[in-house]
Amino acid sequence: MKHIPRKRFGQNFLTDDIVLHNIIRAIDPQPHDTMVEIGPGLAAMTSLLVEEVEQLHVVELDRDLVERLKKKFDPSRLVVHSADALQFDFSAIPVPADRKLRVVGNLPYNISSPLLFHLADIAPHVQDQHFMLQKEVVERMVAGPGTKTYGRLSVMLQWRYHMELMFVVPPEAFDPPPRVESAIVRMIPVAQPLPCDSSKLEQVVQKAFSQRRKVIRNCLAGMFEESDLLEVGIDPQLRPEAIALEHYVALANRL
Repeated sequence: MKHIPRKRFGQNFLTDDIVLHNIIRAIDPQPHDTMVEIGPGLAAMTSLLVEEVEQLHVVELDRDLVERLKKKFDPSRLVVHSADALQFDFSAIPVPADRKLRVVGNLPYNISSPLLFHLADIAPHVQDQHFMLQKEVVERMVAGPGTKTYGRLSVMLQWRYHMELMFVVPPEAFDPPPRVESAIVRMIPVAQPLPCDSSKLEQVVQKAFSQRRKVIRNCLAGMFEESDLLEVGIDPQLRPEAIALEHYVALANRL
């Protein structure tokens, strides 16, 4: 029976074989990898990954798709977690002591940012992440200071990860086609993130970018004095998108 994509789950199923094989090549799965796929959907990528790794974990919210997956695959090869990825405890997946988790997925666009922040909590236990996301989101993730797309997402994720836009995927590679282009991003956790409390960094960055057209002195008024900015090497006349990650970290450490 044909599965009707559900809008509330943000379902757009990847159907292009060339794109699928390009993604698998980028991920480069190895037999002993402990890998989890988020949102396997109709198992287009799942089927290719199962051939490469000894055991694959998948997290799927749609119960109809969970049943399909359980019927289609040997349970010793595919471990199906019927759960919401935003609530799922990824650290509960058993990983050998000498290895780290590898995370992949075609992420639903409607939950991509909160899911990336949820996964950031387990970054020390992760080897790498390969995701398909809305191209505009990936561009914001990898943007550098001084660009229009640099913002809260850029700073918070670059504190935790080295990131790279691998390649762009057109709408026609999906069923149904989304209205936007997609892109594959590679995320490798930073071995030693700059020392800082993540909630403090979040506070500073959120306040800074809530009025990004103003200069940083005005954006952070009430949180920092101009002298605080000068002491950590920030020109108070700069706009938030001109401030580098290490300066935001320095401010967070002053809070």
